[in-house]
Amino acid sequence: MGEPENREYCGIDVDGRFSVISIDYRSMAEEEGLLYVYGYLPKVFGLMAQDFTEAALGSSGILQAQGPPLSLKGNGVVLAFVDTGIRFAMEEFLNTAGNTRILALWDQNLNTGEPPEGYGYGTLFTREDINAALREENPYEALPSYDEIGHGTEIASAAAGSIVDGGRSFRGAAPEADIVVVKLRQAKKHLRNFYLLPEGVPAYSEADIMLGVKFAESFAVTFRRPVVICLGIGTNLGNHTTGSSLARYVNDLANVRSRGIVICGGNEGNAGHHFSAPVPGERTETGDAYTDVEIRVGENEKGFLLELWGNGPDVLTVALRTPGGETIPRFRLGTGQSQTFGFVYERAKVTIDSVLVEPGSGDELVAFRFADPTPGVWTVRVYASKSGGSGRFHMWLPITQFLSSDTYFLNASPYTTLTDPGIAENPITVSAYNDVNNSFYAESGRGFLANGLVKPDLAAPGVQVSTALGRRTGTSLSAALTAGAVAQFFQWAVVQQNYPLVQDQAVKGYFIRGASRSSEMIYPNREWGYGRLDVTGIFDTLAGL
Repeated sequence: MGEPENREYCGIDVDGRFSVISIDYRSMAEEEGLLYVYGYLPKVFGLMAQDFTEAALGSSGILQAQGPPLSLKGNGVVLAFVDTGIRFAMEEFLNTAGNTRILALWDQNLNTGEPPEGYGYGTLFTREDINAALREENPYEALPSYDEIGHGTEIASAAAGSIVDGGRSFRGAAPEADIVVVKLRQAKKHLRNFYLLPEGVPAYSEADIMLGVKFAESFAVTFRRPVVICLGIGTNLGNHTTGSSLARYVNDLANVRSRGIVICGGNEGNAGHHFSAPVPGERTETGDAYTDVEIRVGENEKGFLLELWGNGPDVLTVALRTPGGETIPRFRLGTGQSQTFGFVYERAKVTIDSVLVEPGSGDELVAFRFADPTPGVWTVRVYASKSGGSGRFHMWLPITQFLSSDTYFLNASPYTTLTDPGIAENPITVSAYNDVNNSFYAESGRGFLANGLVKPDLAAPGVQVSTALGRRTGTSLSAALTAGAVAQFFQWAVVQQNYPLVQDQAVKGYFIRGASRSSEMIYPNREWGYGRLDVTGIFDTLAGL
């Protein structure tokens, strides 16, 4: 983005490719258009748990690797969580002496203390600060950072929870790893308004997440230890190929030695929020190719963004029909143009933008912003003005938390439903299964990517997983268990000097080779990737067994 004219702004560098620029949103002119604003606004991400036992740890080989002769419990490794914070006073995050295992907690919401150097907002609490608070009668009054939602506490305990009561009460996958926590601040009001998010639903800005990841990975240098970052968030925005700025950032980071990135695949597989069809579709009497896409909009839907993505050489145009029968005839906007449509019998407003070559991907993007949409079936008719004859187009609605439960495609596809940033190529992306009966979790995101790239990489237990706050379900729990397993592997490889230069791509290769596979399936596949997480299988492979 060029330097804003006549706008006050400030910025924080993320790395050599990305910076977070903050400007007064009121200076963004309305006539600049949906896609102009959309292209530079950070995307919003939601949480990926919906509602641990030693059974889950055992089925993944994690428990076996904790015991002799390997005795891998994450010692010397940092596990980082960029999420909703942590309930630091719980015994699942204390060592045997009663002190915290948390090295640092950056609460982006609090501005009562000093932020991390170079970040400019929030408050940084050190291990010493947390230990001092633990000695007080009410630790959360002494140190006022608390995970109100609980999602961060859940995934941190599944991945790194201490052994409580000799393991009879609780244990995490890497119970002796050190912990770093970033408590994300909620997305600002102007972002929530732009994306038409429901009131009270947790949503987080891409900019804050990227800075949280940057903070977390810096501990590899500060403490000279391997760092594993677990991300249990996701969004449906984007083309599900090149990914967001966040996806590209963690993709680069996964190639740095002693860094591991584990990302959940999202819970969108059975949500009805993805549509895909060949281009061209049916033909009219004039020979124009089209496909009708029907979207059922539920009662009390505030609004949503709908994205249509097409690959070259196809050129797509659209028409729109409301539930009441009013139509927006087929039209095409020039690049950089935006048009808002109103209706006679409907209160709804629909803003449509189209760009033939979206800068981040090279794909065609048509974006629809539905405000106060009328309940019922809306129809988007997609035309192919020019077609190579073998391509596909894709459409995505927002993730489940950002919609009412009654808004979905009538003819949805469960595939290509992995959420961003889980679409990043180099990190480990995890889908979920039920380890009680080895059945795939129906809500779990599925591959492959829109360009055919194999994702997810693995499946891990994610149904009724035991956490410090009770049993929870979702791919964020699968990612947590896998992150703990990666911490175990880093202890063996880096801390114990068996493979000191390892980075995430090599780790993923070992995890794929050690994965448990069924003789009845062909791998890789859209649900299970290369198989089920099996830490024991990794070391059996290394030992040549």
